[in-house]
Amino acid sequence: MKASILFPGQGSQFPGMGKFLFEQFKVAKLIFEEASEALSLDIKKLCFDSSESDLSLTENTQVAILTVSVASLKVLESILPLELNFLLGHSVGEYGAFVAADTLAFSTAVKAVRRRGQLMQSSVPVGKGGMLAVLGLSDEEVTALCNYVQVTEKKGVVTPANFNSPGQVVISGEVQALDFFKTHLKFEDVFPGVSKKIKCIVLNVSAPFHSPLMEKAEVGMSEFFESILFKNAKTSIIQNKTAKAHWKSEELKINLIQQISSPVLWTQSVSLMKSADQIQNCIECGAGTVLKGLLKKIDSNGFRVFNMNSLEEINTLENYKPDQPQ
Repeated sequence: MKASILFPGQGSQFPGMGKFLFEQFKVAKLIFEEASEALSLDIKKLCFDSSESDLSLTENTQVAILTVSVASLKVLESILPLELNFLLGHSVGEYGAFVAADTLAFSTAVKAVRRRGQLMQSSVPVGKGGMLAVLGLSDEEVTALCNYVQVTEKKGVVTPANFNSPGQVVISGEVQALDFFKTHLKFEDVFPGVSKKIKCIVLNVSAPFHSPLMEKAEVGMSEFFESILFKNAKTSIIQNKTAKAHWKSEELKINLIQQISSPVLWTQSVSLMKSADQIQNCIECGAGTVLKGLLKKIDSNGFRVFNMNSLEEINTLENYKPDQPQ
């Protein structure tokens, strides 16, 4: 099967994630055990038995997401011969892509995301930063609105963080800037003569991810990776920071580190992936269907997305024939 593999990021987690993989597939069980040994932490208990609030703590979330994603990957590799176009991961999901490309060993990647989560959580005091999803506006409009709040109104740091799909941009920054954006900003303040409603949704996150406020975490990850060997990717990874395909180890490493304080160029990355085939087969390796939903918004007819959240879904993938009707 010819396909690209996608790895979800924060927000895809839920209590019980990956349990059926652990129970049904030995290769998945081994991944949970490897993660637990690498971190001296019971990852099985974290994923299966944690409360939603405990699992949502950034230092826990990122480890859980990576473990379930790589467990899904190993199951996929055990059931299906693949010809890969690209590998992509959304935010922390990019670490899953690095494992799939044999650029990082899983035991190294899981230690890295544990450290990443701790650094991101500690970079800004709880309650001082956050994120908003802005709906119904273009990338350029949201960027201009952020610039107005930050530069003209001088309300503090606020920047685009995730370009998720047309009409869905997540912004990140200091609480006072986000409050002004949500409560007081008018579209016509920035675009005179044009009236549009600014619809915002407050995201349940504890820090302003993918913003300049994460630069301290970026420095910490650079230090973490100083002695870590990166290998060239066996399959090109379309990286969040550049929305370009990379395979050279040094480029991959730099972009992965700088991703922490840079916006996730997901829409742009998916557009590049789409260029490989008229209809692109994609397999979402990880919990939930967040990325499937985003791809549908980006191009409703351009992607055939398979998920791995149940035995039924895995069976569908295993028995897929390229000429079968969709």
